[in-house]
Amino acid sequence: MSHLTDNNTHFGIAKCPPPLPRHDLSRNEALVFDCSQDDDNSGSIPMSQAHSNLHRSAWADWWEGTRRTDIWWTLAWFDIVLRYRRSMLGPLWITLSMGAMIGGMGPLYSSLFGTELSKFFPHLALGLIFWSLLASMVTESCNAFVGSSNYLKQGYFPISLFVWRGLSRNVIQFAHHIVLYIPVALWAGISLSWSALLIVPAFLLLLVNAHALGLALGLVCTRFRDVTQIVTSVMQMLMFLTPVFWLPENLPGRARYILWNPLAQMLELLRQPLMGGVADAHNWIGIAGWTTAILITSGLLFAKYRRRVVYWL
Repeated sequence: MSHLTDNNTHFGIAKCPPPLPRHDLSRNEALVFDCSQDDDNSGSIPMSQAHSNLHRSAWADWWEGTRRTDIWWTLAWFDIVLRYRRSMLGPLWITLSMGAMIGGMGPLYSSLFGTELSKFFPHLALGLIFWSLLASMVTESCNAFVGSSNYLKQGYFPISLFVWRGLSRNVIQFAHHIVLYIPVALWAGISLSWSALLIVPAFLLLLVNAHALGLALGLVCTRFRDVTQIVTSVMQMLMFLTPVFWLPENLPGRARYILWNPLAQMLELLRQPLMGGVADAHNWIGIAGWTTAILITSGLLFAKYRRRVVYWL
């Protein structure tokens, strides 16, 4: 049988390339060739022996993107910088726009619901601040890979890196928003206790769920682009089914099942510690169950489809 040959390759055999500078495989996608010498085909090896970063296990692939905080945090920071480039106030616009919304809606909705302003204002402020974080994490995760296609098409990058990039960008915006709660809390006379430390495990749960959901939605929305619009519409509807504007105690008994909405439970876990209270036990139980389910689902999707993302872009 005749072989198709040229100056560099044989059919089914990859010639060892000319010597190149050694690359750090944790940082790029360079192929590794074992250029051991053979008696017959010196400097050539079977293609199956050419290893690349794409051959990593799912866990190693996830960890490779997660541990590179220097990359995804820098990318997130520059996303914020570029968004407000040439603006006089810069990222301060994030704070001012949220502050105007809270200041305008507080007295109005307090009168509509017949609730004392000193009780309703902190509830509304934290509701809007945390909902902005939750909603942006969910909706932006749909485009985590599509928006990073220029990186993924050029070479190998662990896709978990770009989910962390989106989460970091939203955490930076949240840091600009949360300072607005300080004057609101002082005005309302809210006193914090040791229960305020529950915000730490609650926020860690948020990050775990947001990252797992981001991987799952990123994969699904990259393959089926219409899902992004569906998620956006659903989040707009859930905003009114979640106690962002209204108080949970105002619900009639037959409608309290709405509070089992995972977003409502997460919102209560985040909000109650900063209002001097403690979230109900059913919120912790519900979020624990949701976290388990989303971790399993996301892990299965990531293990099976993570290598196909670049072909779907």
